[in-house]
Amino acid sequence: MDIQMIGAVQASNVLRPTTPDAGAMKLVPGKDSPELREAFDDFVGQSFFSQLLSQMRKTVGKPAYFHGGMGEELFQGRLDQVMVEHLSEASGDTFSKPMFDLFMMPRG
Repeated sequence: MDIQMIGAVQASNVLRPTTPDAGAMKLVPGKDSPELREAFDDFVGQSFFSQLLSQMRKTVGKPAYFHGGMGEELFQGRLDQVMVEHLSEASGDTFSKPMFDLFMMPRG
């Protein structure tokens, strides 16, 4: 599930297929769906862990020995992205569930 999907979903609307075999999506107000929940969990988890890892990297300097040089610097971003995805899948829902419940509360 991509993070871009969250942009297509508004606070009071959820994307649902109109028919099982039609690929068209229809907005149904106020309904909770597994697709929205998964997109929300991915977005919150990846946002949190990417910021956490970014700030952690800023506090640590380059080691005197065993530094990978330019190769390490080039692939560090991709390694961080993979670690963030795994962390988000493993434990992102523990703190995104209360946020999702607040997000889906009726307003009025």
